[in-house]
Amino acid sequence: MHVLLTGASGTVGRFILDRLIRDGHSVTCLGRQPVDGFSAGFCRYDLADPQPELPQADALVHCALLHEPGRFRGGEGDDPEAFTRVNVGGTEALFDAAKRAGCRHAVFLSSRAVYGDHRRGDLLSESDQPRPDSLYGEIKLAGEQALEARSDAHFGGSVLRATGIYGLPPGLSSHKWSSMFEAFACGEEIAPRRATEVHGADLAAAVSLLLGRNGQSPFDVFNVSDLLLDQRELLELYAEFSKVSGKLPDEAETVPGVMATDKLRALGWRPGGKQTLQRFLRDVVK
Repeated sequence: MHVLLTGASGTVGRFILDRLIRDGHSVTCLGRQPVDGFSAGFCRYDLADPQPELPQADALVHCALLHEPGRFRGGEGDDPEAFTRVNVGGTEALFDAAKRAGCRHAVFLSSRAVYGDHRRGDLLSESDQPRPDSLYGEIKLAGEQALEARSDAHFGGSVLRATGIYGLPPGLSSHKWSSMFEAFACGEEIAPRRATEVHGADLAAAVSLLLGRNGQSPFDVFNVSDLLLDQRELLELYAEFSKVSGKLPDEAETVPGVMATDKLRALGWRPGGKQTLQRFLRDVVK
């Protein structure tokens, strides 16, 4: 299958690019510059382009997002108007271009932010009414709606509502917890936090699964999440594997909403759970 991939140079995109290549797909990365170290094609593309021209392909995976570096919630920075215009308008134009390019399927990387952060401790199901309480969540929900509006018998749409994504992205030397681990080793105080997580490779496996799926509906939504992880537990494990002693934070007092993943698991998706987390930590301390 020839797959077009946006956001391939980012943290999530690298996991997906690596998986698609290993699955034997021909991948063309859509972006401003090629991604070094991967056997993939390249087509210059900008999310801000109102009428992109794409090469002929079988499927699209859309991960790109215009945002302030290192920030998703709050990623609009000082320009929420441009954040909305480019991410919503660019996504709509991309889906239209993918249909013109002959794509039969699109996978859109959305976020648990569409449910909103107000539902602490709740079980979040795909059938729940989205109620985003951040501009980031609104942007992702608008992307979902854009794909649904364009999905039909000839162009299927799949949405993955992803939680926090951890792991060492292929081709990079740092990960999202690198700074926290360094601060912990230096004896700095770490704020309490509890969050849901999934390894990037498990997310990529979900993308691969959906690309090969012949669904009954032209459009569907799937939650993708694995662990409910307190930062104290994470740092305890890191300290065990690294032999580093630091100041452990208190357990977080609040519990976030947890996404139900029964729907994705029914298709055969099996995340790695705590074993994958432990393997990741062993690898990063080597």
